[in-house]
Amino acid sequence: MTDAIDQLFPAHLQHVQALADRALEREGYDGLVVYSGRPGLHFLDDHGPAFKANPHFLHWAPLQEAPDCFVRYLPGRRPQLVFHQPADYWHKPPTVPTAAWTREFDLTVIREPAEARGLLDAGNRRLACIGELPAEFAEWGFSATNPAGLLSYLHYHRAAKTPYELACMREASRLGAVGHVAAEKAYRAGASEFEVHQAYCSAVGLREQELPYGNIIAFGEGAAILHYTTLGRRRDVPRPTFLIDAGAQFRGYASDITRTHVADAAGTDPTFLELMASMERLQLELCAAVRPGFDYRQIHLLAHRLIAGALVQSGVVTGCTAEQAAENGVSGVFFPHGIGHLLGIQVHDVAGLAADDSGRTEIPRPTGHSYLRLTRRLEPGVVVTIEPGLYFIDLLL
Repeated sequence: MTDAIDQLFPAHLQHVQALADRALEREGYDGLVVYSGRPGLHFLDDHGPAFKANPHFLHWAPLQEAPDCFVRYLPGRRPQLVFHQPADYWHKPPTVPTAAWTREFDLTVIREPAEARGLLDAGNRRLACIGELPAEFAEWGFSATNPAGLLSYLHYHRAAKTPYELACMREASRLGAVGHVAAEKAYRAGASEFEVHQAYCSAVGLREQELPYGNIIAFGEGAAILHYTTLGRRRDVPRPTFLIDAGAQFRGYASDITRTHVADAAGTDPTFLELMASMERLQLELCAAVRPGFDYRQIHLLAHRLIAGALVQSGVVTGCTAEQAAENGVSGVFFPHGIGHLLGIQVHDVAGLAADDSGRTEIPRPTGHSYLRLTRRLEPGVVVTIEPGLYFIDLLL
């Protein structure tokens, strides 16, 4: 699997370079520096949250745990990877990468971040830098840091994935599916929410900090909280249903999978089972609507019509037709979020509302649907999630 994905990387990097070429020319820069980032500290403390690499850096190089590293790119030249490997006995320094993809870079190892300044040579060229820069980098001579026009161009075109990126995301989805199977098994064996979460992490082989987002593991009424991340420790709690929203990562690319299970179909309310079956069918219908040229907003509105139909057919909603329930906002009481989003290096990948690569105009959301994260027409290579939901939330009823 890894060898096959590695073979796709050179073409991916050529695509990333071509995007940079066009963006730099349009915005008037000579080159680009992408900084991986640096872990921060908690307030008044000497340790902090887990490091999360700059997604722009990951677009160039699959190094998720490499603080204070840089990619430097000048159009027409091989990209340079400046890899920070400190001399450190308090923490294990990152290993210098030797995988096949590194052959596409000129690799230089440094021991201190300050050594990168001379290698990047920002003072003699008009270089744009992308990343969250520490204060000591302010004097390095970058012409601009995170210029809006450059970011808008790169964000917009990052929606369409290369074959390399698609392969990474398929592997992330495979890992996520393995985790979901293990989580369901743990649930049926009587594990607590926390223990189900542990079973998931063990199955996918990822630490909690390596997951693309915090797992949602909810028994019973917890599923009515959209981002329920409590992870209860007790086993002796009501557990008639189990909702899991959990993904995995591979080389920085994410998967995002949600499923619902019942403890005992024979003892479950028939209306609930009917609604679950309806949601399964309508999700597949919505997935079939995902095709190049289609307006994603229409998929979202179709989801409301289909969910309204399921509610009316089951008798949960009475006194109006499915069309009326979708038009007058009744469906939104039970489906209070968007149908999905772009997926990639970031779980909620960027530029979902952008009308074009200028960043100056957004495509409006449908009236009354303020939570929709994606309004663009779909293009070949774009990856989206399809997440119809049906919730009974006291606050909204």
